[in-house]
Amino acid sequence: MGYGFRRADVAFLGSAAGAAALAEVDRLELTRATHLRDLERVRRDQGSWAAALVETVRLRRRAAAKLADAVEWLFTDDALQQATPTMVARQRAARLAGRAVHDVTCSIGAELIELARVCPSVIGSDLDDVRLSMAAHNLSGNRNLLLAKADALVPVSRDTVVVADPARRADGRRTHDPAKLQPPLPDLLAAYAGRDLVVKCAPGLDFDRMDWPGEIEVVSLDGAVREACLWSPGLAEAGVTRRATVLITGGAVRTYTGADPDDIPERDPGEWIIDPDGAVVRAGLVRHYAAKHGLWQLDPRIAYLTGDRVPDGVRGFRVIERLDYREKTLRAALRRHDCGPLEILARGVEVDPDRLRRTLKPAGSQPYTLVITRIGRSPVVFLCTAVSAPTLV
Repeated sequence: MGYGFRRADVAFLGSAAGAAALAEVDRLELTRATHLRDLERVRRDQGSWAAALVETVRLRRRAAAKLADAVEWLFTDDALQQATPTMVARQRAARLAGRAVHDVTCSIGAELIELARVCPSVIGSDLDDVRLSMAAHNLSGNRNLLLAKADALVPVSRDTVVVADPARRADGRRTHDPAKLQPPLPDLLAAYAGRDLVVKCAPGLDFDRMDWPGEIEVVSLDGAVREACLWSPGLAEAGVTRRATVLITGGAVRTYTGADPDDIPERDPGEWIIDPDGAVVRAGLVRHYAAKHGLWQLDPRIAYLTGDRVPDGVRGFRVIERLDYREKTLRAALRRHDCGPLEILARGVEVDPDRLRRTLKPAGSQPYTLVITRIGRSPVVFLCTAVSAPTLV
């Protein structure tokens, strides 16, 4: 759960004395092995501020992998977990450039800082006094930004695009139920009916059952699906109801939409197998992705693609041998190819990769990948070598 910060902690941490104390604590290792010793030292030097200082340094170190320019920010553990990664927030802000925006669940300001770079006026509001105090510290110096305490379900601004990021935990557990988000998604949509609205959601929501009238965007960063985002009709691109946005650290962006062509051939497996980015799969745009890159599907019901080349920046699997899905056959093939390290990927079939790897007992020296899937009614296995294409630029 992390340390429970108070407003007094925030005031101290944001002061000159707090900054000096944080610099001293940052010189400590603060590892699991040194935690008790380091905490005792900080208590001796800083008294009652020790826990807040140690927690802040720990959170800043964690934040470095997620947020840019946040080395002097203040966080709570929960706020950092839910904070939007900088590249994701920056991509969303670019779509809202030039608009007045109100983030009604602003928390510690990870979304606000990117909006403030490109929007003429930005409002951030939240009900949590501590997070608002932290946001004021984190965003000091942004003259086009106003912070206020307000309930996200009670509109307090006009003529703004409303941005919301409901908390995705209920009763201490992550939830995919829209009604259990905080604030509940149905209540949020009702409160801002008719407004330009952007809502961040968990990518695991069942979008096919939502009947959303605008655009549903699924975003990944460096291959990991980060979020889904609902864009109201007034903010959606004409003719687009689904979008996959693929972000790569370094600035590369690729987008695929339901308005793109999706005509692909029906052919036998090619030289390569490609497992599309998770954002593409979650957004239901596998055929559109395939058409854009000259690929086709192994089976129309399975997300694995195949072709004679690998798209730029994508990890592909060069097919070495096609095999029947029988353990005896697989074991013999692995021995024949001197297989050692073995990656097992599966779609469309019930496979426990760890159990199968233990059963096959590869004992060679060469790394391989088994791609296990279904073509028609028959399970099939492809023995492959994995190759990463050049990184997107």
